[in-house]
Amino acid sequence: MVMDSHPAGTSSFFLFSFRTFLLLVFLFAAGCRGQGQKSTPAIREGTELCVGNYLTEEEARRKLEEYGTTYHTAAEWQERAGRIRRNIVEGSGIDSLLAAKRHLQIRVIHGALHRMNGYTVENLALEVMPGYRICGNLYLPDPLPGKVPVILNPHGHWFRPEDYGRFRPDMQYRCATFARMGAAAFTWDMYGTGEDRQHRHHDPKALRMQLFNSIRVLDYLCSQPWADTGRIAVTGASGGGTQTFLLAAVDPRIDVSAPVVMVSAHFFGGCVCESGMPIHKYHGFETNNVEIAAVVAPKPLLLVSDGKDWTRNVPRVEYPYIRRIYRLFGAEEQVRNAHFPKEGHDYGPSKRQAVYPFLARYLRLDTAGIREDDVILLDTTALKVFPDSMLVPDPMNR
Repeated sequence: MVMDSHPAGTSSFFLFSFRTFLLLVFLFAAGCRGQGQKSTPAIREGTELCVGNYLTEEEARRKLEEYGTTYHTAAEWQERAGRIRRNIVEGSGIDSLLAAKRHLQIRVIHGALHRMNGYTVENLALEVMPGYRICGNLYLPDPLPGKVPVILNPHGHWFRPEDYGRFRPDMQYRCATFARMGAAAFTWDMYGTGEDRQHRHHDPKALRMQLFNSIRVLDYLCSQPWADTGRIAVTGASGGGTQTFLLAAVDPRIDVSAPVVMVSAHFFGGCVCESGMPIHKYHGFETNNVEIAAVVAPKPLLLVSDGKDWTRNVPRVEYPYIRRIYRLFGAEEQVRNAHFPKEGHDYGPSKRQAVYPFLARYLRLDTAGIREDDVILLDTTALKVFPDSMLVPDPMNR
């Protein structure tokens, strides 16, 4: 293995003048994808965790109506979006963490390089702090045509041995196809999963650390000579969808966002990595994941939903709400919903086929590369950065 060092981007966009209030955050008993859960007790006046099915569907609909009365112009929405962004930043404490650690050089550990049919896959570990590594896989077009767009691919809570995290077949199909369309695609382990045996996924600070990891992954990718930093997208499903809209909301480098099977007015995410810090109700200001996803307006946004999970109402509740925001900017064509009423909670073939042309349009990718039939799936060992390492078994119960 070759180890080298690369300076990461040190943009100061995130170093806000305010500092995070000290929060009393505690571990709550919430399993990922938990249903029927209510929030834990308030941890500060006007501050509360919104967990799982925090609202009924009818309560959520009425909440959106209430939120909608607070703005009537694009400028008023941008003011509200700024407050939503501040909720995420202060509620998660990400600003203090970035201020303390973002200046550190990212050291890159190179694992195996696989040459495939029209693309390569390289196993990489990004050491973003001493001893703190983010393991992942970088898919690039082969040959590399020069500057290419970048697509970040966070994964969700799938941890069966044969269908695990960043190694899943759907992730490999997706990233390989993006590479053959002419983009760089990177996928990495959720905090405390995969090759990250140093941490527990059910850590009270998991949300903060996952957002930190996403930003540092983007720092690394933007530092590469082949990266077109004016064409950057993020897409993921389930808990990867949460990572998608949180990163897009706080990091202005994201140009296109495509959260899959996650945006809901009544469901806030059942895992500590999604709702374990007060990003929805903080210091008297309240929002939800629908508005967090819409913070990117008027940038291109694709919502992918289905009929068998908490995104079942998107065509008649969440999507119209977001579309109204885009209408304020005269940009309704920039937001779309791909709904699959007979399908369930996954990033399956039909959902990928909806995402490919959307990203191709806004990242100027080659649609001739949209084919999956000859993608060769690699086994988990081949995709590990450290082949002899054991993956975290059953991260949800560790």
